[in-house]
Amino acid sequence: MATIQQPPVPAEADRVALAEDSDVHQPYVPDTTELTELTAGAIALGIVLGLVFAASSVYLALKVGLTVSASIPIAVLSITIFRYISKAFGAKPATILQNNIVQTTGSAGESIAAGVVFTLPALLLLGYALPWTSVAAIALVGGLLGVLLMIPLRRSLIVKEHANLKYPEGTACAEVLIVGEERGAQARTVFMGFGLGALYNVLMLLLRAWQEYPAKLFQRTIAGRTDTFGFISAELSPALTGVGYIIGPRIAGFLFSGGLLSYFVLIPAIKLFGGGLTTPVGQTADLISGMTPAQVRANYVFYIGAGAVTCAGIISLIRALPTIWSALVHGMGDIRSARAGSTTTRRTQRDLPMIVVLVGTLVLAIAMVVLPQIGINVVGAVLAVFFSFLFVTVSSRITGQIGASANPISGMTVATVLFTALLFLAVGWTGIEHRVLALSIGGVVCIAAAVAGATSQDLKTGYLVGATPAKQQIGLVFGVVTSAVLIGGIIHFLNDAKTTIVARDYPGVAVAQTEAETIEVQGQPFRVGRLFEQTGAAPAGKYLVDHGGAIRYLVDPGIGGREPINYDGQQVEKLDSPKSQIMALVVDGILTQKLPWVLVLIGAFLAIAIEMIGIPSLPVAVGVYLPISTSATMFMGGVVRWLVERRLPPERRGGAESDSGPGVLFSSGLIAGGAILGVVYAAIQAQKWDGRFNMSASLGGFAQSNMVAIVIYTVMLLVPLYLVARRKPGS
Repeated sequence: MATIQQPPVPAEADRVALAEDSDVHQPYVPDTTELTELTAGAIALGIVLGLVFAASSVYLALKVGLTVSASIPIAVLSITIFRYISKAFGAKPATILQNNIVQTTGSAGESIAAGVVFTLPALLLLGYALPWTSVAAIALVGGLLGVLLMIPLRRSLIVKEHANLKYPEGTACAEVLIVGEERGAQARTVFMGFGLGALYNVLMLLLRAWQEYPAKLFQRTIAGRTDTFGFISAELSPALTGVGYIIGPRIAGFLFSGGLLSYFVLIPAIKLFGGGLTTPVGQTADLISGMTPAQVRANYVFYIGAGAVTCAGIISLIRALPTIWSALVHGMGDIRSARAGSTTTRRTQRDLPMIVVLVGTLVLAIAMVVLPQIGINVVGAVLAVFFSFLFVTVSSRITGQIGASANPISGMTVATVLFTALLFLAVGWTGIEHRVLALSIGGVVCIAAAVAGATSQDLKTGYLVGATPAKQQIGLVFGVVTSAVLIGGIIHFLNDAKTTIVARDYPGVAVAQTEAETIEVQGQPFRVGRLFEQTGAAPAGKYLVDHGGAIRYLVDPGIGGREPINYDGQQVEKLDSPKSQIMALVVDGILTQKLPWVLVLIGAFLAIAIEMIGIPSLPVAVGVYLPISTSATMFMGGVVRWLVERRLPPERRGGAESDSGPGVLFSSGLIAGGAILGVVYAAIQAQKWDGRFNMSASLGGFAQSNMVAIVIYTVMLLVPLYLVARRKPGS
């Protein structure tokens, strides 16, 4: 691919126009240079790569409530794929602006995945169905709102505040594109990570050649009484290891410290003080003395962690209030400046017209009301658009300051859901349908805010390399539409694949609302019934009932469920979906007023105490909420990054190079390869084919050994990650 020649000297009119920009920014491709940019090939490749990373992001977000930016690996893959096509078929080399369109289009999938997964699966936990069409419709409306509402904000946030808002991921992606244009980019690093992550999961998940969850329970028996004083476990996953490397040792350490607090302080304390009780405590029929650490977490620590995460999210939002106010002032002023500057003909300043923003927003608001898959009423649509504009502005500005990874989208969504639920409570809207309404509004807002954060990074990249904003915005629309449809289908599939049916008997509880659908269990058909609020001892959920309405089985959802053992003895790994569980607790707790507030308030004041000693409470709170097996593995990835950066020369530590170096590219490959194989394995489990490949019986003690699993994990994942990360970029 030919390097762009030295740009010609701009004409006088262009120099005057350039002077209007902050710090007279000169992009890599000059404003006066016309290059091929928005092409069918670039859009198609962006859609394909975006769908791959969208699928992996859905799986990752459902497991740990986190996603990582896909822009850099997509940019690297685009450069390499286009270069291969050029050499193999004699095609014209792709330009840097075409590669930028690919990463812009592809980045939409990851951001939509985060917004959807953080909110909509909460409906499953409240007993509702979650058809893929509803997920796709809400994702489409929220994603398009995020793109449209960023159009009038671009000149204010990306152009005028170019020197103040760095947009770290966008800046790093621009450097990758420029380096690829000048010296070529090595996608081999991403492919190596993808292949290793996929191979590791084939051997561990499909063949069961070694343990996935090595664990150690710390107990001590004195005078006939057994006390538990700790539990440690690790999910030896390539995806989680890659996430830990990308988020770095500091955040990964905070997450793991929350896990230690949960499993070495809270669970042992509950076992110690509750072990002598002879009656059940809380919403369970089991005694604390007979509970495993996992059961204690599910019945008690779960609510403490939920309170901590909710409070920490609100604290992060309160901290951002000055930024929110400033962003709103700038946003309103920018609408006027966008109108004033709408006559510009400069290529790098051409946005889609404001009429598109206004008409598009109105159409989306109408769609929320008229589409049965969404079902938001007029008041809800007005609230959704208002909160979307508010938090799109905030999300863009915050990502400009601290990056997309630290963007408190979940805190903004909790605030939206909390305010909406309180408003509904004040006007008496406490029915079953109003919980769905509040969560649907939260889903639209969360998706819009997530997409706005990613869109801002893309527009920053385009501003640095000299792209045409309007063409980027068109690429984003393509990415949003295709990703929304795929993500709806994947969530529906994963939930079905990991759903378990568990025998349950709640005497005196009858389910009056049943459906025509029947499910056969052990040769006997049962009708599907739903409880939308706790009735007696039976919590809200989906059940299988007999002809008289009596409950016989619980249909535990694959997303957010807590029953991993199916009625036939098959063990299924649930997807925790921590953020959506928070949303369900907030809405259900406020509108039904049945939340175990004591446990929730313990978590809230725990977050406040952590903040008061100068530690950011949100990552610690998320660590309390997540299983320690998850945070422990991410911590190992963070430790590898710490070891790598300790040995780097000072000039190579931190900055854009650190965020786009070989370690991050290899980790992105690990995440994509591990997560995609996780989705494939879920499909195999759903068809009950996993037993055909299981080699654990023939391998005997080797497959059951915790130490063997840890050694293999270290040799196959940690050591290669360390060695690749130490390479110089481009080597």
